[in-house]
Amino acid sequence: MSDDRKRFLAILKEKSYEKRKVTLSSGRESDFYIDCKQSTLDAEGALLTGRLLFSMLAAGAPVEAVGGITLGADPIVTAVSMTSALQDRPIPAFIIRKEPKKHGTAQWIEGVKNLRPGMKVAIVEDVVTTGASTIKAIDRAIESGLDVVRVITLVDRNEGGADTLADKGYKLEALFLKEDVENA
Repeated sequence: MSDDRKRFLAILKEKSYEKRKVTLSSGRESDFYIDCKQSTLDAEGALLTGRLLFSMLAAGAPVEAVGGITLGADPIVTAVSMTSALQDRPIPAFIIRKEPKKHGTAQWIEGVKNLRPGMKVAIVEDVVTTGASTIKAIDRAIESGLDVVRVITLVDRNEGGADTLADKGYKLEALFLKEDVENA
């Protein structure tokens, strides 16, 4: 494991992992919670998020933009986009709303002026549980004319999300599994 991965895993364990009863966005109950925003909004965590995910993107099928559903994906796509610019390989970011804008353009996606129909994009998530919100993000991106070629998450909770995505034809690429965070 690279030094960046080790350090980001330590930050996730320290700032994002809590052993307590919670109800997840999927409606499921869990005895632990991983709030990645606590890590991706940390200065060092943001830096590492950008480096690690940019490296993942650079190592696989090429993408021309990176996006995801607000709010968990917002700091992730920003970090990746900034890192890509620093590497002279700029990848624009976009953010998918949970519901369309109520005024003005009534759009679902922010950052559309940096996108074009048919662009190959990656959808990113902070945590994947069932995959339901990831599927919504993919659907919105496709409805907007984008070609989703990668799906990446910081943490896969191993609760069926990867299978749900596979059933739809997408391979979930996880930086970490829940066990990695729990055992860090």
